[in-house]
Amino acid sequence: MSKTVIADSSPLIVLLKSNLEDILPNLFDEILIPESVSQEIFAGDPNDLAIQKLPKISWLNIVPDAKSNPLTANYNLGKGEISVINLALEKSLSKVILDDFAARKCAKDLKVPFIGTGGLLILAKRENLISSVTDALKEVQKNGLWLSDSIIELIKQKAGE
Repeated sequence: MSKTVIADSSPLIVLLKSNLEDILPNLFDEILIPESVSQEIFAGDPNDLAIQKLPKISWLNIVPDAKSNPLTANYNLGKGEISVINLALEKSLSKVILDDFAARKCAKDLKVPFIGTGGLLILAKRENLISSVTDALKEVQKNGLWLSDSIIELIKQKAGE
């Protein structure tokens, strides 16, 4: 893979807690998070594994939030999700990592390419970065990612499991 990706807090946190964060620099050339996403992550429990790992990651680039964009103003999203999508709109070639349904709808409406944690796991399996999407799904679910049974089955099917 290649290119730049902009990550929202939820997918990044769940990957960090699941010890799967290393798939990101192996799938993308540049991983960005807006400052507001960084603030969301650091606002949590200081003993949280994601908060402890984040400052040690050299491949993650924290960047200033993009300017407000009238295109995203009508969506009822959190500050982090809005900043991820605004940054992608500002950097017109960037893909975003989003798990939140409303944020994904906004990205789709605005033609911002996106991928979720499940999609990342499928890519990671295709690139031989993980051996089992099923095992990785169990890990991310254990660490806070909620997925419906039908989505789990779809992800497994797309991964050939």
